[in-house]
Amino acid sequence: MTVQDWFEKRKQAQLQRRQLEGRVELDMDPDLWTKCVHCDAQLLKEDLIKNDMVCPICDYHFRINARTRIKQLFDENSFEELFTDIKPADPLEFSDTESYKSRLEKAQKKTGLNDAVVTGIGAILGNKVATAVMDFDFMGGSMGSVVGEKVTRIIEKAIELKLPVLAITSSGGARMQESALSLMQMAKTSCAVSKLDDEGLLYINLLTEPTFGGVTASFGMLGDIIVAEQGARIGFAGRRVIEQTIRQKLPSDFQTAEYLLKYGQVDIVSARKDLRNTLAKILEMHKVVQ
Repeated sequence: MTVQDWFEKRKQAQLQRRQLEGRVELDMDPDLWTKCVHCDAQLLKEDLIKNDMVCPICDYHFRINARTRIKQLFDENSFEELFTDIKPADPLEFSDTESYKSRLEKAQKKTGLNDAVVTGIGAILGNKVATAVMDFDFMGGSMGSVVGEKVTRIIEKAIELKLPVLAITSSGGARMQESALSLMQMAKTSCAVSKLDDEGLLYINLLTEPTFGGVTASFGMLGDIIVAEQGARIGFAGRRVIEQTIRQKLPSDFQTAEYLLKYGQVDIVSARKDLRNTLAKILEMHKVVQ
């Protein structure tokens, strides 16, 4: 989809919404309805879920958590989660407006996860793959020691089992509450990917909304094949930071998956409904090459 097509769909969605509001008084029960952040359309949550959390009017891909992503991509009952016993610590006893320990407890209660990544082995249309799936709902998907350790371990498990690896990213970057310990995970995960490459095993990146900072600068952009979900924002520094630094206005589609595809930084941009088949084809082609 071009930028012009996207803006046209957004305009049509807003017109439809105005027409609808002129005809009927909507019951805006927040348990039943939600608003698309791109086109402002009022959507039934039930319809949105049935459409894989993609706006049926403007095609905006809502952010989804790791469990939902796994359910959408992997064959039913094929996913075996690994390394669930690894939990974060607070070696620096970090505290700003709130202690790191308190923030961790809140994130764990909110998501049901120990940290911002789920790792395991599953199958996509029968193709077995080791995977790390990041969850933005856990402290912005920030990469701390646990994320780095689990990503490294799943890569090492893939090497042991001679499996390809799929890393699905959604992150704001390194976790500030762990300081240098967090930054060290960039080197750690990158070294693991290098070992995977030495073994001749396939490494696929799936970049989803949003992927930034230390994750982009390490294992998030080292794939043999880099797939980006439609509309995902991907970069290192944020748009506003760059604009304030260079004192220039950036293009409207800057840091989108489509922009990166145009300039050769990703290989494929895929709509969510096509991701499962896209990844399966890549895995199957790799089998043929082997």
